[in-house]
Amino acid sequence: MRPIAETRRSPAGGARATATSRRARPGPAASESRPASPPESPVVAVTNVRMLRVDEGLYALRIGPIAGNLGEIAGMVVPVAQISAPFAEDGNGVEIIASYPRKGPWLDKEGGTVILRSPAGGGLVVVTVYGGAEQQTSEPALDLQRLDGPGNGVAEPGRTVARSAAAGPISAPAATEARDIPTEILLHIERAGDRLFPGRGWVGALGRRMRIEAFSIRPLERLAPADIEMKGFLPNNGETPWVPGGTLCGTRGRGLPLTGFAVRVVAPQAERFEVAYQGSFFAGGISQMHQNGAPCRALTADDPLEAINVRLIERAAGPEAAATAG
Repeated sequence: MRPIAETRRSPAGGARATATSRRARPGPAASESRPASPPESPVVAVTNVRMLRVDEGLYALRIGPIAGNLGEIAGMVVPVAQISAPFAEDGNGVEIIASYPRKGPWLDKEGGTVILRSPAGGGLVVVTVYGGAEQQTSEPALDLQRLDGPGNGVAEPGRTVARSAAAGPISAPAATEARDIPTEILLHIERAGDRLFPGRGWVGALGRRMRIEAFSIRPLERLAPADIEMKGFLPNNGETPWVPGGTLCGTRGRGLPLTGFAVRVVAPQAERFEVAYQGSFFAGGISQMHQNGAPCRALTADDPLEAINVRLIERAAGPEAAATAG
């Protein structure tokens, strides 16, 4: 016979075991719980894709306005275009070095311009337009123009760089065609100081946003430095006087960027020679081509100049002059 006290404790011990076993079993709420469904993802559609072949050189690719109504998808304003270069096995693909008016490879509905550097052998560029899933967009206009090399802007400033393979090789220029006069260009660039460049194509810090504070142009043949004159434009509507070639035009050490410039050939040499030029600005991008003393300035006031492209040209001789020269 067990003591009375021990007999009374046994039901309590059994009750504790029963409670423990009940806690070990999953309850009805746990067995019936289900995972919450994930939130619905926003839908962005690719509405247009263009692939362009770009030959070796420096180019401006202008993308026209994108059709379609403005909208927003997960904070992204559409329609929008992205410019990209496919991966190159040798790691030497097309490089996007600048874009306007926005930074980076994205352009909004108004379009814009990107500056491309294509390696030897050329490369590919892809323009992709994004919009809403049910948004109708048309193909934006694309204009690819070469910025370096001798044929970049005077005779045919709006010509798109494109040539059929069936057109055959380009013939050598005739003796009576216009020719470029070689030059040297000295630039005083912020944080870099004086830098001397051969005057072929773009010189300066194109796409790198380093301000030009002064410049000088010197012909290397056919013309003396004094046969050309230069003018610089400064912030707050300031400007320099016309100064002869070979002389620094602008400022040094004052932190004043050039916001524009102009170049002209003086008489009587202006009858045989002309000058064409354009600039690249921080906000305004690449300007149109200007000639013979016309101011080259950005549309935005006090927009710093970062690179220039200057051509000094001897006009084509007429048939009679060519016969005399021969």
